[in-house]
Amino acid sequence: MVGRDDDLRRLGDRLRLGEGGGALLLSGEAGVGKSAVLDALAATALADGARVLRASGVEFEAHCGYSGLNQAFFPFLSALEQLDDALRDALRVALGFAPGPAPEHLLVANAVVRLLQTIADGGPLLFVVDDLHWVDRASAAVLGSVARRVPGLGVSLVAAARPGEPGADDGRTLPPYDLPPYDLPPLDQESAGRLLRSRFPGLSRAAHQRLLTEAGGNPLALLELPTALRPGTAESPAVPSLSTRLEALFGSRVTGLPAASQQLLLLAALEGTGDLRVLQAAARHPGGGPGLDDLAPVERERLVRIEEGEQRLAFRHPLIRSAVVGRAPSRERRAAHAALAAALADRPERHAWHLGEATLEPDEEVAAVLEHAAGLALRRGDAAGAMRTLVRAAELTPEGPDRGRRLGEAAYLGAESTGALGSARRLLDDARQAAPAGEDSLHSATASALLLLNGDGDVAAAHRLLTSAVETSAGTHRYRADDKALVDALHVLAVICFFGAHEDLWRSYHRALELLTPEPPAILTVLGRTFSDPARTGADAHRQLDALTASLTDGSERARDTEWAREGDGADPVRTTRVGTGALYLDRLGEVREPAWQVVRSGREGGPARRYISALIHLCLDDYLTGAWDEALDLAGEGLRACEDHGYSAFAWYFRYIEAIVLGARGHTDESLATAGAVIGWADRHGAPCAGHYAHHAAAVAALGSADFALAYQHAEAVSPAGTLRSHVPHALWVAAHLVEAGVRSDRRQEAAAHVRAMRETGIAAVSSRHAMLVEASAALCAEDDEEALRLFALALETHGGERWRFDHARVRLAHGERLRRARATTESRTPLRAALATFEELGARPWADRARTELRAAGFAVAEPDGSGQHGLSAQKLEIARLAASGLTNKQIAERLFISHRTVGAHLYQTYAALGITRRTELGAALGALAEGG
Repeated sequence: MVGRDDDLRRLGDRLRLGEGGGALLLSGEAGVGKSAVLDALAATALADGARVLRASGVEFEAHCGYSGLNQAFFPFLSALEQLDDALRDALRVALGFAPGPAPEHLLVANAVVRLLQTIADGGPLLFVVDDLHWVDRASAAVLGSVARRVPGLGVSLVAAARPGEPGADDGRTLPPYDLPPYDLPPLDQESAGRLLRSRFPGLSRAAHQRLLTEAGGNPLALLELPTALRPGTAESPAVPSLSTRLEALFGSRVTGLPAASQQLLLLAALEGTGDLRVLQAAARHPGGGPGLDDLAPVERERLVRIEEGEQRLAFRHPLIRSAVVGRAPSRERRAAHAALAAALADRPERHAWHLGEATLEPDEEVAAVLEHAAGLALRRGDAAGAMRTLVRAAELTPEGPDRGRRLGEAAYLGAESTGALGSARRLLDDARQAAPAGEDSLHSATASALLLLNGDGDVAAAHRLLTSAVETSAGTHRYRADDKALVDALHVLAVICFFGAHEDLWRSYHRALELLTPEPPAILTVLGRTFSDPARTGADAHRQLDALTASLTDGSERARDTEWAREGDGADPVRTTRVGTGALYLDRLGEVREPAWQVVRSGREGGPARRYISALIHLCLDDYLTGAWDEALDLAGEGLRACEDHGYSAFAWYFRYIEAIVLGARGHTDESLATAGAVIGWADRHGAPCAGHYAHHAAAVAALGSADFALAYQHAEAVSPAGTLRSHVPHALWVAAHLVEAGVRSDRRQEAAAHVRAMRETGIAAVSSRHAMLVEASAALCAEDDEEALRLFALALETHGGERWRFDHARVRLAHGERLRRARATTESRTPLRAALATFEELGARPWADRARTELRAAGFAVAEPDGSGQHGLSAQKLEIARLAASGLTNKQIAERLFISHRTVGAHLYQTYAALGITRRTELGAALGALAEGG
């Protein structure tokens, strides 16, 4: 059983089967798994050689005296003959097998005790009673008497019941029967997730998270609720609909409540937060109605609890709320929504939602209120809520262009933010049917472009579609900078142009920005400079980016820029990821790390999927540049799963790139080149050369590491030919220094020198400290004169902030040390070489570490090989780190436990991967197990 090992062990200890016996009452909410636990206890008892008696209360037999005992003892009628005459006759009459006057209760109880002893025959016996609350009163009374005596009989008795459930005969609450209680809790989050994944492996992460929340650890709900999901989406209704089985379990106590109590309960179920002040105001609308005193019967039935200090009502289980709503007629639900809308007039989003639910016929005023509420939801980062609200607004919109426009915007949100691509396609079809012929909204066109990009279409087709839509809809948006549909379209157009990596594609983007009035939003201007041709125009965007990064925390830019008009606390995922995109090629992703992590944490809990993926991309790229490679690989794996879960195939290549470049830098050349090759193939098929440029970069790093300098040069030149930084190819920046190194080491010094001149003429040193360092280092590599080369290396290493870029900085130190040794400054060469070696070992960059060791030995410095202890070259510390990593600890947690740096942990793990022949953290457990088996 999933998640019940501890419960079964505790129950077994208390029942003491075969060790003197014991009794207990297993209680728990409906669907929590009491019957399954009883089945498991019975199966274990049988397997251990015990006898097992079973009985189960049945509602329609609850008025039949002794029907419960009849059910339990019917298979053992022959044992009755071994009882004394008085006991046998009393039990035969009680069980209905013989006529006669009703026997006394005590006589029947004594007969049952003796019969249990007879059936046990000196061995262990387990008596299992399920649904005790529906066992008839006579049987229940006898069982209560027996339960007090079983510990001395060697018999174990376990009964299960639902707390607060009406019993048989007179509606009494289930008595305790003097049985020690055991409250079976809901499944914990991890176990609930495991059960859900095992039965419904195809659920998206968002659906999985929402079902976990709605089920509240109730196993039956976990197995039944997925049927309420809308086909092809990650969504379930705001109040999930229940199967007949669930509704019977959770709703049976609702129907017996007074009408006023049921009305309050329905208001509470639909209101959602449990605010007693809102409930009271809604209950008295439009006049009269129940008061809060009418909640007393609801409390007595244990359906809700009142938290007096916070003035809130809480349902004791989420599915009680669902059952209340499910049993209410439509007319009553609409009336309750109308009352709540009136009570929430000062809270626009909730007012609009309830107003929409209370309305049946198309009503433009209500639709407009809902559209406004959708805008508010979007401004606080709730794209999924905005999408649902817009859909409802469209449903209530009279026929005409506004219906298509609202559906188009909902489709856009589904495609661009929430990850509901299936819903977006259907909404887009609805929007086209609602709009007059040839009058698709701009949001519809933007959604179409995104779906095309993530489907079988190519970049050029998506670009044509969107640029045409921007131009043809000019009469509507008039190039106003505050037109949301236009701004959203231009952001998507920037992504498409980036994928296409060609100046012709960007012309339409820049033309649109020139037409925006009164001025373009700052982020669109920054993207036009840093995301299109950063080598030439990126440095000019630093000042505007300063304000945008500051806006993520202090809101200064938002006051001036309508695009950032957001409300509420926390990171706005749209703003965070758009600013991160603008910061990427200026090497300023570190400034948006914390907001990006907030977006990732939100995404893991079901937040906007597209933004979750974008934030993961930004964190991965920054991790690679700053040397947090283990985290980069972990997040890349997470990103690939998110892309697969949500259908964002057009963005998976970013994570493949991270895998390829880290593996290449660590010496896994074949795997790196194969991964890069797969990305290049995808890029060619989809007309997305930018993805190919990233893959060529990764391949160049892998080839440099394996000393195949000709191959490295070939891959670098595929991004940008020697002597120029190709226009509107952003990644030409990141590959420039690699091309120079590969050129110098493959006897192409003239081409390498030409590329250095292009780097200087383009002015990339102003883009970031990393590029400033690499420009001087590249010039040093090409310098013929040793003195000039050493001067340039010194300049490179003096670059302020250069140490942040750990791999690049270490490579510059290595090249500096190599040049010093060749200039016969042997002693001086040891310092940069030792520093480079230390960094390479921490990063796990084995090929470069090997080069540094070779240079140090040539400089006369005794340097040890990596630890070689044990059959697999693993020291005790490395094995301990590997075991801790396999257990799920992060590098930081391992470092704190072992009192070492997290970078040392990363380096040791990488060396462990190489020794064990693995490439992933997730493979450690199996590899360590195999190592143990092999001795």
